[in-house]
Amino acid sequence: MSRIIVFGATGYTGELVTRSLVRSGAAPLLVARSRDRVAALAEELGGLDIAVADAGDASALAAVVGRNDVLVSTVGPFLKYGEAAVRVAAECGATYFDSTGEGPFIREVFERWGPVAAANGGALLSAFGFDFVPGSLVGALALEEAGPAATAVDVAYFVKDVGTSGGTRASIGGMMVEDAFALTGGTISAERAGRRIEQFDVHGRSLTGVSIPGAEHLALPASYPQLQDVGVFLGAPPAVARAMSVAGVASWPARRFGPAKALVGGAVGLVVKGSTGGPSAEQRARGRSFAVGIARDAAGRELSSVTLDGADPYDFTADILSWGARTAQEDGLDGVGGLGPVGAFGLERLTVGCAEAGFRRA
Repeated sequence: MSRIIVFGATGYTGELVTRSLVRSGAAPLLVARSRDRVAALAEELGGLDIAVADAGDASALAAVVGRNDVLVSTVGPFLKYGEAAVRVAAECGATYFDSTGEGPFIREVFERWGPVAAANGGALLSAFGFDFVPGSLVGALALEEAGPAATAVDVAYFVKDVGTSGGTRASIGGMMVEDAFALTGGTISAERAGRRIEQFDVHGRSLTGVSIPGAEHLALPASYPQLQDVGVFLGAPPAVARAMSVAGVASWPARRFGPAKALVGGAVGLVVKGSTGGPSAEQRARGRSFAVGIARDAAGRELSSVTLDGADPYDFTADILSWGARTAQEDGLDGVGGLGPVGAFGLERLTVGCAEAGFRRA
């Protein structure tokens, strides 16, 4: 019998996902490194089953996860702690979701572990949260409106009154010393984060976005093969966007040379810790988010623009992971290997799921 397994259930995002699953009527198996903490959470939520496994011990996790299971990994930063879960899922043919926003890890899931999962009949859905489901949805909607002449799409994320968790801050810190990438001219290639700064219209306001590596670079071309260029942007005040772009240039040598990379990465690890909590329920209730998708033709002419409105990114992440895991368990997915949201569920199902999780067309 298929089970939903939450790995990292006692972390900030893991607990939000667990509570969302329980509210929806699911009874997930909770896995964490602390028996006392996971047992207390399981008891609070009605006596859920538990298991103990550390992110560094793939064998312990492999003893828990089976071929028919749906594994939801929330153990970040993923570049540091994420490999065990995706390896176990790919090798046993399970269905895998994670909450990462780290571009290099996402690329690893698609390019390294996707073929392994496909060979074993499994499916891997990386970055299945606010990073980067809304962009895949809004990009797909813009491409559908534009039609086959669209060969490029830009997607952008904007937030208002939103805090960050310790895991998110640690993930951002880790990405400072990792290669970014983008789809350009039909090819995924290395590109520094912050190379592009663009303006986007959000409900009549011109907002600034700075380029980042995202899942959309890998996911959208699989569903729309005509795509030659995909841009993913994170909203930021103009001065911050410029600073991020400059920081991307300044950190490029550290990403290219091993000793410098190790030195900077170690410094980030000392300053920024994961698993240190996040915004309270009251803070999340004030959060708002938006996603914009713009499709263009080969000459750069805008063909369509779509905007989606959402609530707090953490609540959306919890609820969309819950929806994805439950839907995969009950109805299955549309493919195997490394999949994007549209490829896994189809545009119609994904639109419904995102609306249920709080992200819908403006």
